Amino acid sequence: MLLTVLVFFLILSVLVLVHEAGHFFVAKRLGIKVEEFGFGLPPRIFGLKFGETLYSINWLPIGGFVKLFGEEGKDDIGRADPKGKEVKKRAFYTRSPLQRSLVIVAGVVMNFVLAVSVISYLFTQGVMVPTDRIHIEKILAGSPAEKAGLKEKDIIRKMKTLKAESDKDTSGVARRDSPDGGGIRKNYTRMEETEIKTGEQLIETTKKHLGESITLMIDRNGQNMEISIIPRKEYPKDEGPMGIVVSRFEEKKYPWYQAPFLGTKESMVISLELVKGIGKTLWKLISFQPVGKDVAGPIGIAQMTGSAIKTGENAVLELLGLLSLNLAIVNILPFPALDGGRLLFVVIEGLTGKRIKTHWERYIHQFGMILLLLLMVLVTLNDVVRILAK
Repeated sequence: MLLTVLVFFLILSVLVLVHEAGHFFVAKRLGIKVEEFGFGLPPRIFGLKFGETLYSINWLPIGGFVKLFGEEGKDDIGRADPKGKEVKKRAFYTRSPLQRSLVIVAGVVMNFVLAVSVISYLFTQGVMVPTDRIHIEKILAGSPAEKAGLKEKDIIRKMKTLKAESDKDTSGVARRDSPDGGGIRKNYTRMEETEIKTGEQLIETTKKHLGESITLMIDRNGQNMEISIIPRKEYPKDEGPMGIVVSRFEEKKYPWYQAPFLGTKESMVISLELVKGIGKTLWKLISFQPVGKDVAGPIGIAQMTGSAIKTGENAVLELLGLLSLNLAIVNILPFPALDGGRLLFVVIEGLTGKRIKTHWERYIHQFGMILLLLLMVLVTLNDVVRILAK
């Protein structure tokens, strides 16, 4: 439990720090004064000032912020210098729409870069990829598979079964031993081979021969073998006739020079799926439909963290990458208080040449923050209800 909490807050810290670092470094690079770099949301616990920037730790560990000089408009400049001559050049407010847009989207870009980096690293460590063959992942104790001598990692290539057939001599010559007087019926069997490429093929073919002897043609460490097995007619609910767990996914490791390209491609595919999922969830919220498992808050993410820890460090990194992509996508939505909402105001200014009054923009973002906090509370309650319902 303690490890889960520590890892959860470590993941959250990395996501927030990387995101805010994007805003911070781009602002610094453009010469915009950064007044505060905060982890968590106010009220402040403590802060240390280095140079012109205050680095603070705040009580609500659900986010972070970078406070830019002149972010609130002319009022900031007036308070810093009534004449506004020396500091005006370093104010966020006075920068072009393009420069302000670069600062705003930098956090989202950094989250995407983090996700690509993590996913690229995982490609070098080994990822599960689909193949056109199946292998045995697990053999259940006391099952026909165990008794027959099947082993984990055996690749099932083909299945041999006996097929009963009948033929009829249709020469038209009536025979006394013919049941219908129209020819001779002969019964015989022949061996039939079925190539196995999917788990569904294996299950379907096996069920046709329950209680019969079948032969599996397998590849064991490059050696071809044939093993006979009798699939049972009656078996425990979750075991199956042979008592094996199979998969067509195999681990594959990629060289470091291929990993970044694969990581970028995979990140874009995942992002597209996340966009679809978020759109579906938003529609449910708008139409007052229950979201169920579609949304997870801090408690839900903590549960995912606990499950990932049990699986291994690569699973934790995979969760970090997915959350980073999710944070990037959510943050770029054109909703007040989010980066996307702030970007929307800048885009409107760039298109119209007119800026929305600072105090109105401030009120809108404050209202958006209240809505986001309320949504956070509702999502957390949803997590609690889901846990209690189990």
